[in-house]
Amino acid sequence: MKRNLLMWDETLFRDPEAFEIDYVPEQFNYRDTQLRELAFQVRPGMRGGRPLNTICRGLPGTGKTTSVKKIFSDIEEQTKKLVPVHINCQIDNTKFAIFSQIYKKLVGHLPPASGTSFKQVFDAIARIIVRDETVLIVCLDDANYLLYENEINKVLYTLIRSHEAHPGTRIGVITIISDMNVDLLRAVDARVASVFRPTEIYFPAYSAEEVHEILRERVLQGLYPGVLSDAMLDLVVEQTMKSGDLRVGIDLMKRAVLNAEHDARRAVLREDICRAYEISKYLHLTFTVKTLTAEEKILLKTIALMSRDEQEMTGGDVFRTLKEQMKIGYTRFYEMVKKLDAMRLVNLHYRQGRGRTRLITLRYEPERVLEHLP
Repeated sequence: MKRNLLMWDETLFRDPEAFEIDYVPEQFNYRDTQLRELAFQVRPGMRGGRPLNTICRGLPGTGKTTSVKKIFSDIEEQTKKLVPVHINCQIDNTKFAIFSQIYKKLVGHLPPASGTSFKQVFDAIARIIVRDETVLIVCLDDANYLLYENEINKVLYTLIRSHEAHPGTRIGVITIISDMNVDLLRAVDARVASVFRPTEIYFPAYSAEEVHEILRERVLQGLYPGVLSDAMLDLVVEQTMKSGDLRVGIDLMKRAVLNAEHDARRAVLREDICRAYEISKYLHLTFTVKTLTAEEKILLKTIALMSRDEQEMTGGDVFRTLKEQMKIGYTRFYEMVKKLDAMRLVNLHYRQGRGRTRLITLRYEPERVLEHLP
């Protein structure tokens, strides 16, 4: 029996990196069409011209970010004249923060935290581009977060019209949109739309067969033989398809293997996967709550606390309760509620009566949400 148990210094992982959310696999299947289209869009930049603007659109966990990172990696291997910059708009969602990251890519460090205006940062970026005769391709990942913060027009306008203020600058933009309710071309104003004119590349959800093959490849690369049986892989695929997010499946496998390691077993059991799923299924909640502002967290906490006792909450009920904790107008309150709805944290719907009553329901169990809030 002891021969089937792990020693204290042994591991079931051949390559732990294969199960990290931001890992870019060498073998990246089922996105050949999208990769070819992306390569076509950036090709003018390889020749010194301005890359074509692009929208990558699809649900979370459909390979959008990985595809862009693959293309960016290829660019960096082939040339120094086209500089790719990837921005996570969940973290950097203001104009100054985004251009600070572009500055960091070009210079090697962020601009001074205080005493530096946006114009100074932007002018410095433009001078470097013109001096070095380089072209920028900027990816705004999860650009829908800029829309929630009313920053999208300011950011896009500055990027795509940079040549007007600084002749010789050439910048192309890739936007990644994971909120299928967002129509970016309709959301931006006319002065942006007239120049932006992007090509949209759609990323469909992976089928069960595709998810199975992608996860199987991660198993072959990241685990030793026999750790995850075919039957257990099928169970992981089944749980992944419930969420519709490939990242849940990758995280689920990692946690299930860690559970087996904890119990000093050499193979993953069904119980390991079931225990892991109770955590992995909240991956979206965990990532999203971290990106909320302080007042948005207060609103979400208020909704979660009210959800403990009430089956149905109206917008007016939540607004009155929130006003007891902070000074806020109804317009700002409703903007935040719409953002939480777009981020799939709450459901906002209407009930017809004497008028249209806004109803708010929480998408997750109140206690789970409260665990992630101060």
